[in-house]
Amino acid sequence: MSTSTTKKKAPAGERVADWADGRLGIYSLAKANMRKIFPDHPSFMLGEVALYSFIIIILTGVFLTLFFVPSMAEVEYHGTYVPMHGIRMTEAYASTLEISFDVRGGLLIRQIHHWAALIFLAAMLVHMMRVFFTGAFRKPREVNWLFGFLLLVLGMFTGFTGYSLPDDLLSGTGVRFMEGAILSVPVVGTYLSMFLFGGEFPGHDIIPRFFAAHVLLLPGIMLGLLVAHLILVFYHKHTQFAGPGRTNKNVVGMPLLPVYMAKAGGFFFLVFGVIAVLSATFQINPIWVLGPYRPDQVSTNAQPDWYMGFSEGLIRFMPGWEVNFAGHTLVLGVFIPLVIFPLVLAAIAVYPFIEAWVTGDKREHHIADRPRNAPTRTAFGVAWITLYMVLLIGGGNDLVATHFHLSINAITWFVRIMFFAGPVLAFIITKRICLGLQRADKEKVLHGRESGIIKRLPHGEFIEVHEPLSQEQLHTLTAHDQPEPLEIGPETDENGVKRKVGAGTRMRAKLSKSYFGPESGQIPKPTAEEYREITSGHGHH
Repeated sequence: MSTSTTKKKAPAGERVADWADGRLGIYSLAKANMRKIFPDHPSFMLGEVALYSFIIIILTGVFLTLFFVPSMAEVEYHGTYVPMHGIRMTEAYASTLEISFDVRGGLLIRQIHHWAALIFLAAMLVHMMRVFFTGAFRKPREVNWLFGFLLLVLGMFTGFTGYSLPDDLLSGTGVRFMEGAILSVPVVGTYLSMFLFGGEFPGHDIIPRFFAAHVLLLPGIMLGLLVAHLILVFYHKHTQFAGPGRTNKNVVGMPLLPVYMAKAGGFFFLVFGVIAVLSATFQINPIWVLGPYRPDQVSTNAQPDWYMGFSEGLIRFMPGWEVNFAGHTLVLGVFIPLVIFPLVLAAIAVYPFIEAWVTGDKREHHIADRPRNAPTRTAFGVAWITLYMVLLIGGGNDLVATHFHLSINAITWFVRIMFFAGPVLAFIITKRICLGLQRADKEKVLHGRESGIIKRLPHGEFIEVHEPLSQEQLHTLTAHDQPEPLEIGPETDENGVKRKVGAGTRMRAKLSKSYFGPESGQIPKPTAEEYREITSGHGHH
């Protein structure tokens, strides 16, 4: 009699996992990275809002691509929307009407796509503001700052090409605005316009070309930048705010799996739900009200989406200057804003490198700053936001005039003056506020928090009792670095020979003093001796 044993087969899922691991090394990769720690703070969710909005844009964009016809060939409309019957329009506009009225759920998907695009750009901008104000762009994250900046700029142009596709009167007016800006480029402006539009405006090629850029080119580049951005976030580890046990060499937070991924998954559906509710209840871009684009018409109240209002405001407040030079008419009223717009964007892009040069800081930073502890940087950020808001008013000067019953000329002059004065005032005021908050923090560390309890001393004096701060609060208020400003040194060397100091070195030292100098960039933190003296019984605690 013989006995035989049969080996029990592993479950199918386990066999598939073993097969994949043997070829892709998934297990070892997951084991090394799935327990990676991420810090937790509400402001860190801004980047997630941008990421999830981008995913929603891709999903809804695929749906819309199935029904949209990117053609400028003219047809006569006889679809579901009766008021448009008999009107000649492009196939692009007709197919957008069909998506809105005939495709099941088409209008809702269009609304979700548009709202997600607006929220995507808003989340990216606010996310970059968080990174800027907390100094999270410093070494080793300068390249990631550039990736994020490029995502924002490409998102702006992707949005522009997207809302131009329906070929309605509003979007056509925006394309006409762009054509005017291109024509203002000296010498080559006409050639650029003919190349882009395939002939005289509007031509027959712009919608198909915008469609290719909007669906393939720009999203493809953005997807690559987004992946690179996330890889660098993963590689460099996330910044964290100062607190007990948190240093530049560790991360205090939750593991990627299962905690962070579970929260992230729930947050994705929350973002999707909010965008869906917005789309279902607040109408946006009703193209059937505007009608198809005609070059001889301009829609009233023509405004771009908010993220392009900056460029429109530049052109609207600029005087209509024209100069004849060497047989060419230079339309400076349009060309100068066309130059200023990319220069402002470039200044934002290179700021991390400028600050590193000014401060001479070559260290790695993984602890985020409190904005008040970097007054000059914070003041620059608020100045830029002020400039943006002023130009946004300029870009909508007609609507501001009609809604608030103001003179459009008065609004234009206000924008012209505040374009120069607004950022300067914002810079000065913000810096003084930051220094005042630093002084308040110093007082809080030395004397504690105001309790609101009034006590009368034996000799009749009334004082307010201060509550001492916890060790965690003390650490948070005193954890920031306070580097010394760069010094030029003595004018002469040890032999009495005058040293040669370049203009760049002098400028760098002066700017460094504005970042780190006492009473200009930072209020000295309380020393241990001061704290011991106050808390030894001589202070009002």
